[in-house]
Amino acid sequence: MIADVAIIVVASWLLGALARRCGQPTVIGQIVAGIALGPTLLGQLPGNPTGHLFPPEVKPFLTVLAQVAVVIFMFLAGYETDFGQLRRGSRAVVSVATLALVVPMGLGVGSLELFGGAFDAVGHGHAEGGSFTLFMAVAPAVTALPVLAAIVRERGMAGSPAGTVALASAGFMDVAAWLVLAAAFVGTGHQSGHSWPVTLLLITGFVAVMLLGVRPLLGKLLSRPAALLMNRVPLALGLALGSAWVTASLGLHPVFGGFLAGLTMPRVGNRPDPELRHTLEQTAGVLLPLFFVTTGLSFDIGSVDGDGAVLLALILAIAIVGKLGPGYAAARIGGLDPHQSALVAALVNTRGLTELIVLNAALDTGLIGPELFTVFVIMALVTTFMTGPLLHLVNRRAKALAPPGAAAKPAAGAARDQEGAGHAAK
Repeated sequence: MIADVAIIVVASWLLGALARRCGQPTVIGQIVAGIALGPTLLGQLPGNPTGHLFPPEVKPFLTVLAQVAVVIFMFLAGYETDFGQLRRGSRAVVSVATLALVVPMGLGVGSLELFGGAFDAVGHGHAEGGSFTLFMAVAPAVTALPVLAAIVRERGMAGSPAGTVALASAGFMDVAAWLVLAAAFVGTGHQSGHSWPVTLLLITGFVAVMLLGVRPLLGKLLSRPAALLMNRVPLALGLALGSAWVTASLGLHPVFGGFLAGLTMPRVGNRPDPELRHTLEQTAGVLLPLFFVTTGLSFDIGSVDGDGAVLLALILAIAIVGKLGPGYAAARIGGLDPHQSALVAALVNTRGLTELIVLNAALDTGLIGPELFTVFVIMALVTTFMTGPLLHLVNRRAKALAPPGAAAKPAAGAARDQEGAGHAAK
């Protein structure tokens, strides 16, 4: 186990650095490292090194650590959700968040009606039809807010119209997607001995207790100048893991408990506590490569046969068309120019880590099978990899179409944006 953690950390660090050199976010390299250590690449070498490095008796320990990492990550996602920004969102934010969520949801559900045989051919899972339908609504509609935020910062787009609209829209879509996915998972867990209506009632009650009872109480306690409560990190970790345990006990995946705990944790003023956020980001950053490896051990591209390839083409078309077209049209409706609208469309097409968390949760609960899991992971990787090249093409086209006298001004503005992003990163 100790040797495996060392291998995972070093491999993720090296490929994360390589990803940055290639213009991709660090998390992309970490995802590739997790897949490379699994049966797709390392497992194909003579002697099956994957089987020797990650024997069956080690996988449960890796899974536990990966689960903790994901719970902390989901806590951060909930903690950084700014509902005030969503309420104050511009017309462009509302239109992009609505269309870029509803259209791929509709395409995903519609694909089940029109191409149900393609899903049956790969053995999609063992859940009831309604749960799988809700999953198919969410899976193509996810936008990875953390990866999107990293891309916006690294490309100097922070504060730009496209960056602001894309980030705010992704925040709204993330919350809506998790709510729909929670409904899909109700009753699919094996840890709850209650009926579906009782489970739903218990989950609703727990959410109400957290948001209406625990959140105000924590707000009062943390507002007191008591030295005992000055360090929020232990409290946040206890809240996240405890909430994850409760949701798991009620039949939901632990990620929902982590996300709910993040929504429950009081902020400092209207902003997240920078010390708490930094500490948990560092903790999740160290542990998340273990999650990518557990994903990679379940991912085997060799398991995708002819039927899987056809389904992959269908899902890629739904995911890409359902984001790029509506994203661009909604941004134009919201008042953005064609260049900024194209940037928004490229950004909201990013899947990344959030999609992988959704897929792992669906695999754990039996909503999807291993082959469909592999197909969706490939979709997540393709749509995330294409974000950088799409942004490059959009900017190059805008530069080519710009009048000669106006070309220097946007370049200077971009340089200032990148300089400001660099200072912010420092």
